Amino acid sequence: ETLPRDSAKVAHFCSMCGPHFCSMKITQDVRDYALAQGVDEQAALAEVATAGMEQKAVEFVNKGAQIYSKV
Repeated sequence: ETLPRDSAKVAHFCSMCGPHFCSMKITQDVRDYALAQGVDEQAALAEVATAGMEQKAVEFVNKGAQIYSKV
């Protein structure tokens, strides 16, 4: 038996993070909130990715549009 007390067996947090902070729970809470607000996670990610690629494309062209450069 890995958990010593009965209270630890029903804890609502992972053993990595502890009872006061759990990154997985925070992530799920944010997803639930976004869903309740009508935010489409996949569409938002695609929009951010597209904007980032456009920014990097401009940076690439401004630096000479060379794939290989001397260090």
